[in-house]
Amino acid sequence: MVRVGLQISATFENVDSLETDGEYSYFFKLTCSNCGETSDKWHDISETERVQHDTRNAAGFNFYMKCKMCGRENSIDVVEKSSVAYTADDAGKFKTIIVFDCRGVEPVEFSPRIGWKVKSSENGQTFEDVDLSEDDWVEYDQKNKNSVGIYEFASKFIKLKK
Repeated sequence: MVRVGLQISATFENVDSLETDGEYSYFFKLTCSNCGETSDKWHDISETERVQHDTRNAAGFNFYMKCKMCGRENSIDVVEKSSVAYTADDAGKFKTIIVFDCRGVEPVEFSPRIGWKVKSSENGQTFEDVDLSEDDWVEYDQKNKNSVGIYEFASKFIKLKK
């Protein structure tokens, strides 16, 4: 089992924080640790969803797949309480926002898509279901009467020690 952290980086304009909740679906491309096969389709993993495919684990997994190339059974679980917000203090630097327990498969590419929550600066508006699929997002904060934005969104994965 390998622990993998999803790190993001972005620059903010009048934004306090960027975060997800347990309902958010993380979309990944995955590589089998056994044969090295990388999926060509996107797989979604959500903290609140569990699938049951293995009689040895009654609790199930957040994600389960059988490798099309070698037939190995692989799974991923979200580490409980590992999800954190990316804040204005973090802007421009990579920060781990969530951790996954990976068994036999590892994420290699992340697609941010829709479902983010953005809080604007100075107790301004909160924006729900923000779509970061274009890596940039711009909106207008009616409360503070200024523009808010997220730019240069980037992501990477790092292996973590337990």
